[in-house]
Amino acid sequence: MKKTILYFFAFVLVFNCDNKPKEVVNITAADILGNPKYLAISYGGYRQTSREVQPTIAELKEDMKILSAMNIKVLRTYNVHLAQTSNLLKAISQLKKTDANFEMYVMLGAWIDCENAFNSENKKPNHDAESDRNAIEIETAISLANQYPDIVKMIAVGNEAMVKWATSYYVQPHVILKWVNHLQGLKATGKLPKDLWVTSSDNFASWGGGETVYHTEDLNALIKAVDFISMHTYPMHDTHYNPLFWDVPENDLSEIEIVDAAMLRAKAYAISQYDSVYNYMRHLNIKKPIHIGETGWASVSNGLYGKKGSRATDEYKQAMYYKHMRDWTNAKGMSCFYFEAFDEQWKDAKNPLGSENHFGLINLKGEAKYSLWNLVDQGVFKGLTRNGKEIKKTFNGDKQALMETVLIPTVTSDLVK
Repeated sequence: MKKTILYFFAFVLVFNCDNKPKEVVNITAADILGNPKYLAISYGGYRQTSREVQPTIAELKEDMKILSAMNIKVLRTYNVHLAQTSNLLKAISQLKKTDANFEMYVMLGAWIDCENAFNSENKKPNHDAESDRNAIEIETAISLANQYPDIVKMIAVGNEAMVKWATSYYVQPHVILKWVNHLQGLKATGKLPKDLWVTSSDNFASWGGGETVYHTEDLNALIKAVDFISMHTYPMHDTHYNPLFWDVPENDLSEIEIVDAAMLRAKAYAISQYDSVYNYMRHLNIKKPIHIGETGWASVSNGLYGKKGSRATDEYKQAMYYKHMRDWTNAKGMSCFYFEAFDEQWKDAKNPLGSENHFGLINLKGEAKYSLWNLVDQGVFKGLTRNGKEIKKTFNGDKQALMETVLIPTVTSDLVK
């Protein structure tokens, strides 16, 4: 009888050891950022042509399970005043309650813009003053960070809010600095978690990597104030705006070798923008981690980046860029909030083939683009659905059909014919 009891007790111990949830520890931004075990992505769960239709908690849970299967554990959001953000945190919290091993963390994006931004009365944007709404956005981010300290690990003050080509809404660095200092002050006084990291997510030029017009004392103070730099780099856009790295002669190469060489140049272009920010910080004698807050490559364009433009967009190039960015940032110990998880058609609602609608790794049909075909083969999406549809490959998995859509970049010799 004693032996039976001992064997039963041993069985229970083994069973519990094999199935027990992970030990609860306080994962911080310092643990997450730059850790390849915590892959990051930019997330929006909007399915419709307008953000007036907010994704439901059930839809958000559906997306979280898909991303978790991809080994994504960190998300970046853009606006905290829309229901998606609070519902996303609710969805993650509920998933954690039903599965103690479920992990997902968030960098909240607080939208910041200038006075008269996007003004319907045709008032000119005042880039030296800020919108009254900024304070509400920041307070909402603070509230959510305190409500979900186990999920919210970072706050980004502004999304491309300082870059001067954002003519409808950009602000001067002193506005971002004001709110970053405000959040850092709340951390210091215990009104925000002390290990919450604060940044601003902006174009590489805005972080000192561009023209000297950005090199201001307020920017220098901002770099000192943030916990890390979240920089954006978009070689795809610059295939049109700065095509010198793109339209380069390729001698004695096959068409696919021309494409592969172009994508390696795109990777090098992104690295050069990272280097420009790093070198500016070094010039200031400041040491802060730099992470890629946003970068991506569209799979479709009927405009500047498509067949009649720079010929940059298709699923093959998107997959090459995704791989290059993951390989580079993982090897360098950087996080990359790759843009983006799912296609969102509200971004260019009047033009279904507009590039902004097609940056996702999974399309609106629930199909995994070429970037993720290997994960479909591995069965990581088995049993998961999006909008009731299984996650299958685009092109029905026919690589030859996919390759027929690949656009060959225009080489310099063709331009002069």
